[in-house]
Amino acid sequence: MIADDDPDILDLLETFFKKKGYEITIVVNGKDALQKGATGQFDLILLDVMMPYIDGYHVAHELTSESGEQAAKILIMTSRDVASEKGIALLSGAADVVQKPFTLEELDKRVAALLGA
Repeated sequence: MIADDDPDILDLLETFFKKKGYEITIVVNGKDALQKGATGQFDLILLDVMMPYIDGYHVAHELTSESGEQAAKILIMTSRDVASEKGIALLSGAADVVQKPFTLEELDKRVAALLGA
């Protein structure tokens, strides 16, 4: 699942990861990310921090605290400074954090590492 409120980022990531063979679900706000993420059907969630309704950190915390080991891996995407945000991201339950703007190659490597591919 990709959760971001920026349509350009969503289009770019959806196209890129579909070409790589991934099944993609798109959500545009934290409320939908939390609801869909709680279904347990995702292996990985790319999660923006600043989204409408509920921020990405809250979504990550709720999903990982409720599902524990069964929770999807979460990769936080943020335009904030990763040096100061990484601790918050990891405490929220995220497995990794990447700073925007990122390259598709960098994101692809991080996704593959989290999925064990």
